Amino acid sequence: AVATLGSDALDRLTGVVRVGACVHSANAYTDQSRVADAASEFLLEIFGPAGQHARIAVAANTLPLAAPVEIEFLFESR
Repeated sequence: AVATLGSDALDRLTGVVRVGACVHSANAYTDQSRVADAASEFLLEIFGPAGQHARIAVAANTLPLAAPVEIEFLFESR
């Protein structure tokens, strides 16, 4: 996505709106939100208060390319 937006695309990000995390999980595993915490904490470090966001974390029995986690971001930009 950055390539299609231009080389200054990351500089134009002003905050985080939403984070969605899909976690490859066994049926009994229920701590998907704890896995997503790392992404949320990282964004808060980068953006400070503008890194506050809505978040969803869900379980998946399989993900593309056998990935353990898939994370989706929705950013605010100027």
